[in-house]
Amino acid sequence: MSLERHKEDWERLAEVDPLWAVLTSAEERGGAWDADRFFATGEAEIAQVLAIADGLRPVARRRALDFGCGVGRLTRALGTRFERAVGVDISEGMVRRATSLNEAFPACEFRVNASSDLGQFESDSFDFVYSSIVLQHLPSRRDVELYVTELLRVARPDGLAVFGIPGRIAFPWSLQLRRRLYASLRRLGVSEDWMLRRRHLTPMRMTVVPASSVRRWLDQRGAELLHLEQLDDGPVRTLKYFVAPGRG
Repeated sequence: MSLERHKEDWERLAEVDPLWAVLTSAEERGGAWDADRFFATGEAEIAQVLAIADGLRPVARRRALDFGCGVGRLTRALGTRFERAVGVDISEGMVRRATSLNEAFPACEFRVNASSDLGQFESDSFDFVYSSIVLQHLPSRRDVELYVTELLRVARPDGLAVFGIPGRIAFPWSLQLRRRLYASLRRLGVSEDWMLRRRHLTPMRMTVVPASSVRRWLDQRGAELLHLEQLDDGPVRTLKYFVAPGRG
């Protein structure tokens, strides 16, 4: 799947059910997320992550990047802790919604990033770089590697990059049957809106990268893995990497 098709999928998700697309839960599908409760999950997540980060490598609280920001669930929480929090997303619809939902948080800024890199940002631009529940949806392992490289590039050498990547998905969830059926029906001309709203199918892909591969990427780029946190969410085992960017 191309990055262009990936963008189209997320534009449709932003149109149909943006909060659920950002934080999936069977109980919250169909617009059932309460906005205050939704953003509270971001507050709790960032508080926990920064508590771990402060014990590893305290960083300056000037600029933070939220890669794959969606509607700003995590950007908002970063914006209350950093002088500036920049959220980027491939979906223009998500960025519009994020801007609207976070008008009361002046430290937050939202941008569209639809390219295969983060070229709109200079190297060493951010003290803290974060990405949660995002890299797993990219089309291929190669795409994940490219963006990990970019996350390390835009982080300051004395900063910290934290990102999550699934290391394993249990069978039969690893077959991704709902996504495969969605793709097949789309090729037959079935309405994507109908599939998303009525049949609960999804275009979301899950890309798994073994920890050994991620460690190799970090070594090749002169980065240091400071801490590895294992997150088990049902059949998906995600590893959260806390990385000192370094320069290789």
